[in-house]
Amino acid sequence: MSDKIKKNIITIAGTALGMAGGFLYWKYVGCLSGTCPLQSNWIIMTAYGALTGGLLGSMAQGFAVKGKKS
Repeated sequence: MSDKIKKNIITIAGTALGMAGGFLYWKYVGCLSGTCPLQSNWIIMTAYGALTGGLLGSMAQGFAVKGKKS
């Protein structure tokens, strides 16, 4: 594994989990009528899930790295 992947593994995992969560949200909760612009399209919900998961993973990675140093 390259150093960049090892360094950012928590962010990558958060992004993957966010993508899965966004897709599952669209599948089971999303808008059935099609009038909701974000929830009615699986691609948009998966992208929003990936963005949210990546941001949360990045925050968790920052806390983990900060905890290791001290």
